[in-house]
Amino acid sequence: MKSQDVRKQFLDFFESKGHTIVPSAPIVLKDDPTLMFNNSGMAQFKEFFLGNGTPKSPRIADTQKCLRVSGKHNDLEEVGIDTYHHTMFEMLGNWSFGDYFKKEAINWAWELLTEVYKIPKENLYVSVFEGSKEDNVPFDQEAWDIWKTLIDEDRIILGNKKDNFWEMGDQGPCGPCSEIHVDLRSEEEKALVSGKSLVNNDHPQVVEIWNNVFMEFNRKADGSLEKLPAQHVDTGMGFERLCMALQGKTSNYDTDVFMPLIREIETITGAKYTTNDVTGISEEQNKMNIAIRVVADHVRAVAFAIADGQLPSNTGAGYVIRRILRRAIRYGFTFLGTKEPFIFKLVETLSEQMGDSFPEIRTQKALCSNVIREEENSFLKTLDQGLVLLDAVISNNNTDTVDGKKAFELYDTYGFPIDLTALILSERGLKLDEEGFQEQLQLQKERSRAASKVTAGDWNVIVEDDIQEFVGYDRLSQQVKITKYRRVESAKDGEIFQLVFNATPFYGESGGQTGDKGYLEAQNGDIVYIIDTKKENNQTIHLAKSLPENLTGTFNAVVDANQRAKTSSNHSATHLLHQALRKILGTHIEQKGSMVRNASLRFDFSHFAKVSDEELVEVENFVNARIRESLPLIEKRAIPKEQALEEGAIALFGEKYGDLVRTIKFGDSVELCGGTHVANTSDIWHFKIISEGAVAAGIRRIEAITSEAAKEYFESQAVSLAEIKEALKNAQDPVKSILALQDENAQLKKQLEALLKDKAKNMKADLAKELQEINGVQFLAKQVDLNPEGAKDLAYELGGSYNNLFVVFATAHEGKPMLTCYISKEIVAEKNLNAGQVVRELGKYIQGGGGGQPFFATAGGKNVDGIAEALDKAVDFVK
Repeated sequence: MKSQDVRKQFLDFFESKGHTIVPSAPIVLKDDPTLMFNNSGMAQFKEFFLGNGTPKSPRIADTQKCLRVSGKHNDLEEVGIDTYHHTMFEMLGNWSFGDYFKKEAINWAWELLTEVYKIPKENLYVSVFEGSKEDNVPFDQEAWDIWKTLIDEDRIILGNKKDNFWEMGDQGPCGPCSEIHVDLRSEEEKALVSGKSLVNNDHPQVVEIWNNVFMEFNRKADGSLEKLPAQHVDTGMGFERLCMALQGKTSNYDTDVFMPLIREIETITGAKYTTNDVTGISEEQNKMNIAIRVVADHVRAVAFAIADGQLPSNTGAGYVIRRILRRAIRYGFTFLGTKEPFIFKLVETLSEQMGDSFPEIRTQKALCSNVIREEENSFLKTLDQGLVLLDAVISNNNTDTVDGKKAFELYDTYGFPIDLTALILSERGLKLDEEGFQEQLQLQKERSRAASKVTAGDWNVIVEDDIQEFVGYDRLSQQVKITKYRRVESAKDGEIFQLVFNATPFYGESGGQTGDKGYLEAQNGDIVYIIDTKKENNQTIHLAKSLPENLTGTFNAVVDANQRAKTSSNHSATHLLHQALRKILGTHIEQKGSMVRNASLRFDFSHFAKVSDEELVEVENFVNARIRESLPLIEKRAIPKEQALEEGAIALFGEKYGDLVRTIKFGDSVELCGGTHVANTSDIWHFKIISEGAVAAGIRRIEAITSEAAKEYFESQAVSLAEIKEALKNAQDPVKSILALQDENAQLKKQLEALLKDKAKNMKADLAKELQEINGVQFLAKQVDLNPEGAKDLAYELGGSYNNLFVVFATAHEGKPMLTCYISKEIVAEKNLNAGQVVRELGKYIQGGGGGQPFFATAGGKNVDGIAEALDKAVDFVK
């Protein structure tokens, strides 16, 4: 059965059972501070389990793109090594929100697996929760009794809390679960060892394929459990493992989910992959297989993350994506012999394979390819640089073991993979101090955990209120009641209190717009300042450093009007900027991210080239023309998404929209948007672009200001111009005066360079007298009163007159030490000398390093005082 049919049959089956089929949410989570990525099927439904929202249907089914590489669910290092772990995977799921429970969930799971998919019953095992005295939760007798009607009791396994009690996190909804496992081994293997003994023991062919979670408890901060007001069902079936079972394979990678990618990798690299049914393969072939699996898996995760709006970067979710891609590049570099970018070419195959089910990978194909190619180029250069640095570490090493701290520095500072370091050391007959490396890595992890650790208390409910009303589009103050609060402590912010109101005028950070600030005023005049506002699980949460004295009172919640006005001005300007870019550069422009603050705005967009200065002026003029037209805001709230799109509204890729949306219209600009905006474009006052640059391949970024910030910018420019004119003796035409100074400076620079060349020529005769012949080599090591360029000229002057020359010149121009080494080509090969190695070795005396060609190289440093010792050591190379 083809994978597309497996997916379709699952969704068709649950649609026939009254479930509403919903699309996968983006793999990247933008408005959930507790998660970077969707790591399970239930992530997009958290608000319903928490009671903060109402689903469109009490029964839902879907296939969800998931990513697990960090935190509690960290499978990255297993991926590719075994045959069933993945970074990105699909989770087929059916959900009941207070509707059906265990009986229906278990019976339908069994019906689908055995009657629709026709998996032999004798290949299946199930597990139920054995109970927990610690939590005072009994054995799941109900699930056991249901399973007894479907399967022999000797195939029902009791599972402990680790395997059969599912929790969203340290706090929140949870409950016992019932897993279904499949035994894919041969009949001969089954006869030797019972599959029952292999369940949950990491056997590659006895694997869990479906987990039915029965959500009925809430885990509190103190670890205790309380009953949820309703019982829910949350199920997840691993799509890749299910395909393995239905296609008669013993490896996920041997299914048609991965084989098209694997065949393309073989074509590109010339490597050959052996499937899991081939035995007796060599160690070299096994490493090649692992590398191919790593690349095939990782390109899926990276491409889908980029398609959903997450670019590789050095922080947060972007760093996770960069780390996944770099792991794939490194495996290709080491085991597939790929020294040039190749992973980007796989996006075409991925698009053809999955574009029907996930159209975003097709529409964003060019962006994914371009970004991945640039990342490959960049990291391959890093690997080359790391190899040079590792050579320096090895040459300075005096034992057979390389210090773990040095290896960690290569890993942490330069991104050089530790296993590649170990491999190279092994090839050189050296060992790695792995214990020292792990010690440094652990220290870094502890620092990172300490910096990001957040401890949250339970919510203290004051008033039961299921629906929180947002009134901030219409007013900036509101009489409110505190419905619940909790205390949160972190290393970064210290003690913070999170407050939820029954209604709020505060906008919570989302959609690229920062949260409102303001205050809460009690009836007696006491004030609590709201320092930030966030959105979490469909709730607006207000952050404060303290609590009001009377938590049950009525308060006046007031938004900082000045900051809101500035933020709204910048947000409306992003819409006009988006319109301008599409008008001037082309309709291929798509928004790829934004940051709207009170001080400035940032707008990322897809475009294939740098935006020229002329085009930027056009963009500015277009936006400012719309501002001068005084276009009124035309807002539509809670209209059907299909209607909004038919009316020309632009939706953003990677955003999660509900069935009802809000549209923002200024003239011809119409977008789906939940943020705050000005009532009229004239309120923006003026729009000024501050910078334009690249973020990644095919992604540009414009930073701009409006309103008071623009006014302050022009005032600052006027002050700077006055200061420039004063410095130019109040010249009538300062631009003309500056150009004249630049011309004069260029002429003086040419004269200086000519004088230095003459000086070098004049020094040549004197220095020739200082040459020493050592072992047939004309040697000289000396500090000279020249700039680095003059030292180079002097070295080449001497080199043109003498054979067998080895010179090292040191300079200290403007307090910066520099070593210059020249070796005659005649003796580079004869004496096995290399100028690059010379400057790398001598460079450590000036606290620096460098490189170059075998006959000429330079090294810069920080320590001028080390020049003398470096010159003294130079003679060792010719002795």
